[in-house]
Amino acid sequence: MLIDFHTHIFPPEICRQRERYCERDPWFGQLYSSPKASMASADDLIAEMDAAGVDISVSFSFGWSDPGLIHETNTYLLDAMRRYPGRIYGMAVLQPVAGDQALYELERCAQGGMIGLGELMPHGQGYKLSDIDLLRPVMEVVERYNLLVLSHCSEPIGHLYPGKGDVGLPDVIAFLTAFPAVRFIAAHWGGGLPFYTLMPEIQRLVAGRVWYDTAATIYLYRPEIFSIVADLVGVEHILFGSDYGLLRQGRVIGHIRQAGLDERIQRMILGENAQKLLSIRRP
Repeated sequence: MLIDFHTHIFPPEICRQRERYCERDPWFGQLYSSPKASMASADDLIAEMDAAGVDISVSFSFGWSDPGLIHETNTYLLDAMRRYPGRIYGMAVLQPVAGDQALYELERCAQGGMIGLGELMPHGQGYKLSDIDLLRPVMEVVERYNLLVLSHCSEPIGHLYPGKGDVGLPDVIAFLTAFPAVRFIAAHWGGGLPFYTLMPEIQRLVAGRVWYDTAATIYLYRPEIFSIVADLVGVEHILFGSDYGLLRQGRVIGHIRQAGLDERIQRMILGENAQKLLSIRRP
């Protein structure tokens, strides 16, 4: 079973009229104003999954600043989950600064069957992961429904790229410290967080409840990242994420298969770890 834990989909109207939405949301414009920035609908994702042999994709839209756009794209994802049951698992995007409106939206999505909250994009929405008082009511809903939380994480050094943001390690650590019961997926290898698990206090903080997705690895790290992080945090805490439609699923799967890992580790990263996290039984 192959499970992609990091994909983005948009309603077809947004894909067709990206210029209009770039004007409505400056952060969206930074990432998608270029026609070269690929966008995909739910139907596009399913076609890609079929071509790449992916069984399940965890999907979300975009961390819009406008709560109205968040409601619109979450509604589209809920519909996609109904149209493709067992293939698309949704996560709710949210604008935490919207207050009670954000709490209502997360409740709506959880009751609709979404498995988590994400992808959090604090850098584009005007808050930080370390804004604990702001996030506490949101995390109370997360804990009530036993949701996962997936957040964008940024490397503190290295090259700049569209969407890199500034979700740094101090903010991630502050969040994990404040919400010890939350199961957390740190996107993009956690912005380097695995390397700091060599510090005993960080290892204790993340043990058993932090996972790292591989989204955008091709752009960020050498292939050795897979074996090194497996040694640091345990291979069971690595989740295949493609960042589709930015990257094709088949290309990312090929990259993982060519990283010099043995078959057992490949199977764990490409699906078995996610299968356990999502409590999915094979038919």
